[in-house]
Amino acid sequence: MNGVHDMGGMDGFGKVEPEPNEPVFHAGWEGRVMAMVRAMGAQGAFNIDTSRFYREMLPPQVYLASSYYEKWLLGLEDMLIAKGYVAADEVKSGHARAAAKPLKRGPFKLDDVERVMARGKFGRAAIAPAKFKAGDRVRARNIHPATHTRLPRYVRGHLGVIERNHGCQVFPDSAAIEAGENPQWLYTVVFDAVELWGPDADPTAKISIDAFEPYLEQA
Repeated sequence: MNGVHDMGGMDGFGKVEPEPNEPVFHAGWEGRVMAMVRAMGAQGAFNIDTSRFYREMLPPQVYLASSYYEKWLLGLEDMLIAKGYVAADEVKSGHARAAAKPLKRGPFKLDDVERVMARGKFGRAAIAPAKFKAGDRVRARNIHPATHTRLPRYVRGHLGVIERNHGCQVFPDSAAIEAGENPQWLYTVVFDAVELWGPDADPTAKISIDAFEPYLEQA
């Protein structure tokens, strides 16, 4: 979707100021939010792409005014309400008023922690031969989906070159709306900065993105 979260290539937001020796969490509640998201996802309440989509749907004024883990918390609240795991008044009061909706994989237990913390595997069997190979010139499609996509706006309509094929992967655009995994080939595509931003861009700079096959067309 074309939301305020898609900030790549945009001007006017000031410099990125890395924090020296930045801690993993700035406050204890941030770690608890991350734990809740990982636990609910591991028990089948949602997948990672759905989780991202709900954060993207936060109103622009809320998104821009929120810290990283505030976005996680607000997106989690909206998602759990939409899926019927909690009610809005329960979130507001901080207390349950009815029995919880059962989770697909049952209660979360201590023995599940190691499995939950392991990185997910998203490679899948190919359903068709890859359309592109390394060295092919491609154009990123000028799409404007209303739901989740991993294709940034700043490359849409522009020419790039396939650098690498990463194999077939779960397609986030489908997974985010729970329309199945719909595996698609995933490529690294390299774009010249001048192609993306015109003659004022650094002529030596190149930008690489990972793009799924439905995002691309032969140039």
